[in-house]
Amino acid sequence: MRICIFGAGAVGGHIAAKLAAAGHEVSAVARGANLAGIQAKGFALREGARTFAGRVRASEEASELGAQDVVFVTTKATALAALENAAPSLSHAETAFVFVQNGIPWWYAHGLSGSLPSPPNLSSLDPGGVLARAVAPWRVIGAVVYSSNDLVAPGEVLNHSAGRNMLVIGEPDDRRSPRIEALRALLSAAELHSPPAPDIRAAVWDKLLLNFGSTLCVPIGEPIRALVEDPRLHALRERLFAEGRAIAHAHGVRPEDAPRRPGAGKQTSGSTHHKPSMLQDYELGRPMEVEAILALPCAFARSAGVDAPALETLTAVTARLAARKGLYSPP
Repeated sequence: MRICIFGAGAVGGHIAAKLAAAGHEVSAVARGANLAGIQAKGFALREGARTFAGRVRASEEASELGAQDVVFVTTKATALAALENAAPSLSHAETAFVFVQNGIPWWYAHGLSGSLPSPPNLSSLDPGGVLARAVAPWRVIGAVVYSSNDLVAPGEVLNHSAGRNMLVIGEPDDRRSPRIEALRALLSAAELHSPPAPDIRAAVWDKLLLNFGSTLCVPIGEPIRALVEDPRLHALRERLFAEGRAIAHAHGVRPEDAPRRPGAGKQTSGSTHHKPSMLQDYELGRPMEVEAILALPCAFARSAGVDAPALETLTAVTARLAARKGLYSPP
C-alpha cells in the first residue's frame, strides 16, 4: 500500500517508522533538516528497548510523491491549510485522508447524527473553507492518537509511552466500513494499536480531556510530572476533566466510551517527564493550537449552557501568553 505522512514530525515519524518497518511503501512531506535526515537514512523510532526503522521517500513538494492510497495528515491544526495545494497531487479516485490532530477537528460536523445537538460555529478551524474544498467529505477519516514522542534528531523519534501507544480511527458518521476495517488491521499488524471505535467523537473528547490537563504545563512551564506531584495542580486538572466531560455529555458524547489505552491507564516515568506539545510549541516559538484545543471547546460549553470556569480561565491565560509571543491570533 502506498502511504504518505503529511507533516512528518514526532507523531508522523512514529507512524512512518512503524509502517515502513512493516514493509509498506511510505513517503513523507517534510521540511528543513528533518527532510534531509529522512532522505539520507529514512525514519528510526526508539520505543522502549526496540527500534523500528525503514526507508521513507521524502520531499517538500507533494507533487513529487504522487498519488497515494492513504494520507496520514499529522501536521498541527494550525498548518492544515497547506493541504490546499498538496491534496490534489496526493489523490487518486479512492485516496483516504486520515486526520491525526489534537483538539476539535475541522471535520467534526461531517456526518454528525441529526439526533445530537449542533456544534458551535467551527469555521475558525477551516478559514475560508480551504480544507473543505481540498478534501471531499467522503475522503475524510477521523483519527485520535495517544502517544508521547519527541523528534530528537532529523529522522529520529523517541517514544515516551512504550506499551501505551494507540491510534484510534473511524468514519465521521461512525458507520462500519471496509476501509476502516482494512486500515485498522494494517495499523495493528504494524504494531500501531488500533482498537474498534464505535464513536470517533468519544475518542476526540477523551483526548481533549488529556489536552486540557497538559495545557496547564504552559503557564507553569513544567512537564506533566508537576500535575501529578502537586496536589493543587492535580485537583485543578481533575476539575478540567470534569468540565470537559460535562461539555461532551451536553453534546451527546461520552468520553468514557472511548477505547482504553494498553497498560491499564498507567503513566510511565518517561511520559510524566515529557513536555507536552503545547508547552514545546510555546517554548520553541511555534504556532499554538489554542483554537482547536481550548477556544472551540469553550464555544461548545457556551452553546450548550455548560459552566466551565476552569477551562475558560485556562483558555484566557494560555491565549494571552501565546498572543504575546505572536503564536496565536484569535479569529
